[in-house]
Amino acid sequence: MTSADRKISRSLPIMLLRGREKVMGPIRAMLADVDITEQQWRVLRVLTEEGAQDPTHIAHKACLLLPSLTRILQKLEEKGLIHRHPDPEDGRKQIVEVTEAGANIIRENLGTSIELTRQLRDQMGADRFELLLDLLNELDGLKET
Repeated sequence: MTSADRKISRSLPIMLLRGREKVMGPIRAMLADVDITEQQWRVLRVLTEEGAQDPTHIAHKACLLLPSLTRILQKLEEKGLIHRHPDPEDGRKQIVEVTEAGANIIRENLGTSIELTRQLRDQMGADRFELLLDLLNELDGLKET
């Protein structure tokens, strides 16, 4: 291994990307079978788990930029997986909710997603898997500089 390889292997951005690909590769294959993207899956998960939301909250929870979310919501609405309507308290805002068809996609595939995560957890060991989650949550909570 060259010294450049060692530096790359200790690069946080590179290792986060590699870890993301390790986790998301099998999930992408699952999502391809139901014809939705990983971003659409995240939006449907947020709506299924937390109920109807305004787009700003969805963008934050699903780790999406608001302009990207706007396009994603349009596609999900075209597929009949979400419904948008004016906020009853503030007509300038909108509320997004998952439809029965969208909720069905989550219900029918969540078990597979959980199983893929379980397999990864088993490979890493439960303690190390939980430590990784704790460290990533801690990283997420740091103030931006």
